[in-house]
Formats: sequence, structure tokens, C-alpha cells
Amino acid sequence: MVEFSRPKGTQDLLPEEQPYWEYVKAQVSGLARQYGFERLDSPIFESTALFARGVGEATDVVEKEMYSFRDKGDNPITLRPEFTAGVVRAYIENGMRVLAKPVKLYSLGPIFRYERPQAGRFRQFHQFNAEIIGIQDPLADLEAMLLAWDLYANLEFQGLSFQLNSTGCPVCRPKYTEALVAHYQDHLDEICEDCKRRIKSNPLRVLDCKQAQCQPVIASAPKIMDCLCDECADHFATLRGYLDALEKPYTINHRLVRGLDYYTKTVFEVWAEGIGAQAAVCGGGRYDGLVELLGGPPTPAVGFASGLERVIMVMKSQGVAVPVLPAPPVFVAYLGKQTRRAAVRLLVDLRAAGLGAQVAMSGSLKSQMRQANRRGARFVIIAGEDELARGEVAVKDLADGKQETVALTALVPSLQEALSAV
Repeated sequence: MVEFSRPKGTQDLLPEEQPYWEYVKAQVSGLARQYGFERLDSPIFESTALFARGVGEATDVVEKEMYSFRDKGDNPITLRPEFTAGVVRAYIENGMRVLAKPVKLYSLGPIFRYERPQAGRFRQFHQFNAEIIGIQDPLADLEAMLLAWDLYANLEFQGLSFQLNSTGCPVCRPKYTEALVAHYQDHLDEICEDCKRRIKSNPLRVLDCKQAQCQPVIASAPKIMDCLCDECADHFATLRGYLDALEKPYTINHRLVRGLDYYTKTVFEVWAEGIGAQAAVCGGGRYDGLVELLGGPPTPAVGFASGLERVIMVMKSQGVAVPVLPAPPVFVAYLGKQTRRAAVRLLVDLRAAGLGAQVAMSGSLKSQMRQANRRGARFVIIAGEDELARGEVAVKDLADGKQETVALTALVPSLQEALSAV
């Protein structure tokens, strides 16, 4: 009987899962560096006020999903529910505004949200986050979108396309919000309780509602495209021109608003085919007011986030193969307890020479050979008393079953040569 179990909404990433995680993280980091992004690791927990102000007090994340507590110093602390607010805080606090623009940053790590667990969604999950700070030009939007696209293309996702919208800016959004609220006031008896609350506190979020009863009201709602100011309209048109020139498929989705208050102008998602109703594999957009909101100078920015659990789930569903993680290629076995010390000395010397090696910790020689096979070793060094007395060991190649005697002085270069040829 198991006395303890993992908390609901979390998972144990067991050894057999690690090839996927190692592969995806390597793809993410390699591609980000190829694009000129530098890694930034912010704390897992921050001041609660940072997320309340940055993400938005009326968002579901802040109202319902944050893991918040008071530490032993009675400070209000929250486990990060997203990366961007913490990255912007780090950008401001560490004086990164003096760096040449754009400042391109990426992050990898765990995120915490109290959500209803379901396929690909956990309460502790992992995100890849990318930010481009300091450039207003739609070319920065495109750069973020292409980074996301190339990541999924490299991971062999099928049927990629963009979902695209503009949420306007502080100049033109109030006009649209007013029209949206007026529309919903005429349909209050037709919408769900969440939308009745949201239309007062966070009106754009009503467009993202999934309840069946709200769909006709959303379909007949005014579209923000009809309310964009000249600057926002030009920004959106320029971005679409880039996508058209590159022949990247996209759909203008008037319902796409994202769930965080800091978004302005561009919002986007990448969708993939064949992964069920939840086709989005990442989402992001522009957040031109966030740096100033958190105490920095007015600074445009754009970015996106991608959940790694969902990425790996899609890879598995689409049959994407990943490389097996390499095992130490050398296994040290021994004949009898008298040779154990010599075996340990061999193990240390092999590792000092840069060779991955393990040693048998118990069992007969036959049992030790089975251990070597199970652990994926290529070569087994067999240390026996008589051979050691002569300054030799036996080396068995598990690939072809051949065994030869090798002088201890030649053991390391012999193995290095053999492994370099594999």
C-alpha cells in the first residue's frame, strides 16, 4: 500500500520519459540560440503584487489559479504562473534597458497554476518562453512567430498554421470595449455566469468562452478590426504582408484575445493538425505597455510561451521518434571480492579519462554480465586476480561477443579508439 502519492495535477518524469524531455529541451535551446536569443532564468517565486499588476487582477490566472502564500517573513509570495512578468521585472531591475535593441531572451522551466488537470495540462508544468524587448516594428512580431513555427516544424508537427488577431491599443481598444459591452448588455439572459462576470471586469475575455450557450452571442459580437486606430491597423497589415510574402498560412481569428491583460496589438497562436479539439500548441503576442506598468520606461515588446508537456504529448500522438539517451559504454566486472578494489580503481581511472563507466556492485560474474547488458554497455572489462597480477584485464565487446586481453597501460587508449569507431 502506497502511503504517499504525488499531488493532483503533477507528474513524475520517470527515466523512460527523459529522452523526450532531453530532446525537446535541446531543440528549444539550440533553435533559440540560432535565432540570437539569450537565456534568462528568473526565480520560481516572486512577489504576488508583480503578477497581480503585470498579468491583471481580473484575469482567471490571478483570480483563480495562482499558488500564493506568505513566507516566514510575512511577505506575499506566488509561485510563477507565467514567465513574462518575471522576465520584465528582471529586465528592469538589472538595467538591461541600456543594452542594444532588441533584447532577445528565452526561458525554460516550471510554471504553477491551479487548473483542472486534463490531457496535456497540469498544475505544475514546464514552459519555453521567448521575448523580444525594445522593438515596435512588426518584424519583431514576425521573428517571434517564426521561432515558434520553426520549433514545431523541427519537431515534425503536421499541418502547421497561425491563428492571428489584433487586440488594439490603449487608444482604440476602449472604443471596441464599449461596443462589446453594449452588445452583451442586450444578451445578458443568454450568456453563462462567467461571461456575466467577465463583461464587467475583463470584457475581451468573453470572446474566449467555450460554453455552447454563449456561441451565438460571440458570433454576432462586433469585431475589433472595425475599431482599430490607424497605427494598429497599419501594424497588423504590415505583419500580414510579411506572412503572405513567406507563404505562411494564417487565419484571422476575431475571437483570439489570449488570457492575460498585458497583450496589445498582435496576438497569435500556432495550431497543428491531428491533435484533437485543442489544436493550439503555443500562444503569444505583443505587450507594449508591460515594461512601463512594472516601473520601467515605455518599451515595446513581443513574445510567446509553449507548454512542453503538450509538445511532448503531440510528438507521441504523431509518432515522432526521439534518440535514446546514451548509457555509459563501459562496465567493470570482477571475479571475486579480492579484485573489487582493483575494479574500483579501474572505474575511477576510466572516468578520469572521460569515459562513461559503471561497476558491478554485487553478484557472480554471470550476474554481472547480465547487469552490463541491461545497462546498455558496449564493453565489459573483466578483472580477475591472475590477469591483474600480470597487469592485464579481459575486455569483451558485447556487440559481437569477442573477448581479448589488454594491458592495463593500454586499456584507456584502446577503449577510446574502439568507441570513436562506433
